[in-house]
Amino acid sequence: MDDFDAPRDETRTSTDESTDEPPSSPSSTRSEIASGADEPPVNGDAQTIEEMLLEFDHQDGLIRDRSLLDPNHIVSEERIVGRDRQLKEVTKMLRVALGDNRPPNLFLYGPSGTGKSLITKAVCKNISTICETRDIRFGTIEVNCQDLDTLGVAVYELASRAAEEAGVEVDVPKHGVATKEKWDELYRIVNENFDSAVFVLDELDMLVGRRDKQEPAFSRLLYQLSRAGANNDLTAHVSVVAISNDTKMMESVGSRALSSFTPEDVHFDDYDANQLQSILRRRRDAFYDDVLDEDVIPLAAAFAAQTHGDARKAIDLIRVAGELAEREGDERVREGHVREAQDKVEKNRVLEVVRGISTQKKLCLYATAAVAAETDDESARSTTGYRVYQFLTDVIDAEQYHQETYVNKMKEMTTYSLVDFERRSHGPSSGMFLEFQFGERPETILETLREDSRIDTVSADEVSSVVKAQVRNEN
Repeated sequence: MDDFDAPRDETRTSTDESTDEPPSSPSSTRSEIASGADEPPVNGDAQTIEEMLLEFDHQDGLIRDRSLLDPNHIVSEERIVGRDRQLKEVTKMLRVALGDNRPPNLFLYGPSGTGKSLITKAVCKNISTICETRDIRFGTIEVNCQDLDTLGVAVYELASRAAEEAGVEVDVPKHGVATKEKWDELYRIVNENFDSAVFVLDELDMLVGRRDKQEPAFSRLLYQLSRAGANNDLTAHVSVVAISNDTKMMESVGSRALSSFTPEDVHFDDYDANQLQSILRRRRDAFYDDVLDEDVIPLAAAFAAQTHGDARKAIDLIRVAGELAEREGDERVREGHVREAQDKVEKNRVLEVVRGISTQKKLCLYATAAVAAETDDESARSTTGYRVYQFLTDVIDAEQYHQETYVNKMKEMTTYSLVDFERRSHGPSSGMFLEFQFGERPETILETLREDSRIDTVSADEVSSVVKAQVRNEN
């Protein structure tokens, strides 16, 4: 099945299509146009698009540099906060590329928004700058694996990013050729254009691949990349940086891949409220001087600290607060704007994700959120969520996925920061399972999902009864 449904059609009613005056006849309209008569606007006091644009253009804005409010923007070293140990470890291990040598492989793991990608990009950017002065051709080949569904697609994406970094073209098509041809093309591009390269594989655990394979696609990717040098497929010095939110990802890597990959581990823990405040204070020059009330940064940091210490959310909050203040024509960003931004960011994130995903993903998410809503810590075991998912698919007569596919669909939700998960075991008899923890209120997710007419046909009270029974059984 496709992961995404076609966007639903929405019926729109335009108030611009009716006026208080009866429509003029075609002949009178033509004569008025011909005579150059001025027609009053349909909505007498309404501004034109140009007027609205120019009015905004002439307003005194509050935000001076919007790039600093982009969580993916590579900031300068002095803006990196609370990650001194991790920054030092990554720098020390990758710096050997400056001597035209192969750096070790790295595994960076920890919750979303804790600086893994930021630090990797910052270090590689500095290495690239120094290598240019030493006539060393260094490249950073970065891919985010969350939307890559097979090994073949992942290899092509690596070849494409390597070609982009080198300023050359990829000579094989994305589809219709064997994966080996894509590997050969990747090796060719790297060997011809780089002396040293770092492959940055972000969200690597999302690259699961086809179910008929004995090991996940990310395991096979790691094996191939880490063995390429020993097999003389790659003459350039290549290092692999694997980045994951899943602290237990390496447990799913096959033994062959593990023995050849052998990474250095670097753990990233949650930011606390003080660290988040420091991060925001080092970006406050994104705003003009003296436009932020004193309680704006502490409040935004406190909200972000409540949801797994996510720096991305803290930066998003202060950006949205600033944009709300600008739209309202306020001269300052105030506490009220942050609180409004908190509601907006939470609702928008849920709405954006939930309204765009397939019915099957909605069912997986609804079942899991329903379980989390009934537990004290707002967590949900994958085993319990799957049984509730089975109940939902039975009620609405939908196709029912196997538990492995349900888990994979839920793991995809981690890329939107809706949920996080850990592998757990409650004793030998319970076996291994994933425990999902929601970054937003499960009730908000349930409320939004019930906008889907198929899900809304299922009684919320009945779902709650089923969940309570399943939660009792797991205890």
